[in-house]
Amino acid sequence: MSAEAPVRHSIKSAAFPPAGETTEASGGQFALLRQRRFAPFFWTQFLGAANDNLFKFAFTVLVTYQLQVQWLPAELAGLVIGALFILPFLLFSATSGQLADKLDRRLMMIWLKRAEMGIMALAAWAFFSQQVGWLLACIFLMGLQSTVFGPVKFAYLPQHLGERELTGGNGVVEMGTFVAILLGNVAGGLIIAVPEIGAHHVGFTCVGLAILGRVTAHYIPASPAMDPGLRINWNPVTETWRNLRLAHQTPVVFRSILGISWMWFFGAVFLSLFPAFAKDVLRGDEQVASLLLVVFSIGIGVGSLLCEVLSRRHVEIGLVPLGAIGMSVFAVDLYFATRGLAPATTHTAASFLAEPAHWRVLADLTGLSLFAGLYSVPMYALIQMRSQPTHRARIIAANNILNALFMVVSALLVGLLLKLGLTLPEMFLFVGLANAVVAFYIFMLVPEYLLRFVAWVSSRLIYRFKVSGDEHIPDHGPAVIVCNHVSFVDAVLLMAASPRPIRFIMDHRIFRVPVLGWLFRLAKAIPVASQKDDPATYEAAFAEAARTLRDGDLLAIFPEGGITRDGTLQPFKAGVMKILGQARADGLQVPVVPVALTNLWGSFFSRVEVVDGQQTAMVRPFRRGLFNRVGLHAGAPLFGDEVSPLALQTRVAALMR
Repeated sequence: MSAEAPVRHSIKSAAFPPAGETTEASGGQFALLRQRRFAPFFWTQFLGAANDNLFKFAFTVLVTYQLQVQWLPAELAGLVIGALFILPFLLFSATSGQLADKLDRRLMMIWLKRAEMGIMALAAWAFFSQQVGWLLACIFLMGLQSTVFGPVKFAYLPQHLGERELTGGNGVVEMGTFVAILLGNVAGGLIIAVPEIGAHHVGFTCVGLAILGRVTAHYIPASPAMDPGLRINWNPVTETWRNLRLAHQTPVVFRSILGISWMWFFGAVFLSLFPAFAKDVLRGDEQVASLLLVVFSIGIGVGSLLCEVLSRRHVEIGLVPLGAIGMSVFAVDLYFATRGLAPATTHTAASFLAEPAHWRVLADLTGLSLFAGLYSVPMYALIQMRSQPTHRARIIAANNILNALFMVVSALLVGLLLKLGLTLPEMFLFVGLANAVVAFYIFMLVPEYLLRFVAWVSSRLIYRFKVSGDEHIPDHGPAVIVCNHVSFVDAVLLMAASPRPIRFIMDHRIFRVPVLGWLFRLAKAIPVASQKDDPATYEAAFAEAARTLRDGDLLAIFPEGGITRDGTLQPFKAGVMKILGQARADGLQVPVVPVALTNLWGSFFSRVEVVDGQQTAMVRPFRRGLFNRVGLHAGAPLFGDEVSPLALQTRVAALMR
């Protein structure tokens, strides 16, 4: 067996374990619901989310409408219950992340469901006897159980799903979570409202859901510990700080955590204001408030499921800027949609829907929640994919801590701004504009989001882009991609096809092209010149290429040395051999992936036009109409002695046919 054979085997498995049956040819992301590695886990977390929200909402209704508790005023009940539930996330998330890295995740979920059965049995007794103090204690205990479950939940997915399934799996989980929240709230409100025996039925239902969750957890497959030798630090303050520092070591992961936390800030504003918005602005009753929650939940679910369709089953963070834009647009329009609503008597859901002006309000809520789903799912998937498996759960714990902090700050800021005199529609306008500012700041800090967005738009709105063989591009570790050079947007299309960031070695002259030059500088492309024309730039380019491979990143090179002028493949130069020679000197066995771009010649960005006797590009925008069909085909990687300029040229030529 050759020395490169172990490297070949590890290319696709280094970042993710074998995923078993794939969803590629079996119905997409919903096919996961028929597979043991996903379905029992999905229903376990679904039943837990439903139980949490049924219990919380039923308890809130009980102390708001049915019981008079002197020391817990009705107007403060929802705030106190929500604060008690979220408090454990601040106190114990750091410890929970350690436990999820140290212990078998299947066993943890089983023990957590057993704990849920005990807590719900205590809650059922408290409902029967109307012991509000004990119910508050159960709220805290369920918050603690959810705190421990969070890191287990999100660390489980990349342990059992491949990279091409991760976005779809997260989308299904996100959709299921919001459906569970919706069903839990609706069921809690309906059951507690049953005269005289409503509280008893709530108790029975909570215990029943906990038992069902314990049954589904039994079928979750083994999920071995990632770091069984980890020593637990039981000090939550120092461990919280340590987790945040751990997440900060990978800037794109840490800033994604900040982005997700901002999404929870954004969503918490709307969810906390729905009852008052329905009552005071829309003049609706409780049915209208429930309708807003239903619409919001459906939007989140649809947006979460769309992620897999729009991302072609990769972790496509180019959807994040699209989601941020949609969130701001619809939040701002919600402000304008509420201006000029005719004052009226209280609406029921039916009379509310009978007014045409109200449909714009519902469309805005649907739009902003749908785009919030597009925004959050790729970020969760990115954190899971880019975090080291040995401390993935601790990084997710850091995410939970920041999420909780942002939600607390959201509640405080909303209260302050309302006291300062802002109306509810003005709050939505403020949050929509703030979202645009925060999103722009994050995307400038992490240009990868913006670059992937440009690549996503280009490959779907300018071209009809078909990719094949992209499974040969490794999910992890260094690799060199060699590609034919047809147009000025070849690098953009390569970015769109790769699940990981790529650094490009590019002719220094392309950096002088307006817009594209700025884009490639943002992508940290490496300028190169010929050794004869600029020896310093030549040597600096190869030194930076070597550093890129040492860092375990993808490097792309166009070995022809320039964009074709007649559409044919030009001879490959020897620069790739210099790169591989330096990699071998550094002790690296680097695979080389041949890639061919097809049907780009003759498009707007290729040098097909002749102006003043010179071949040029970007002259006639619609010379081939809209949505040109182009393709990218990746071949199996070459290793070691297999690699030569002629061998690579032959492989790329074969892929172009």
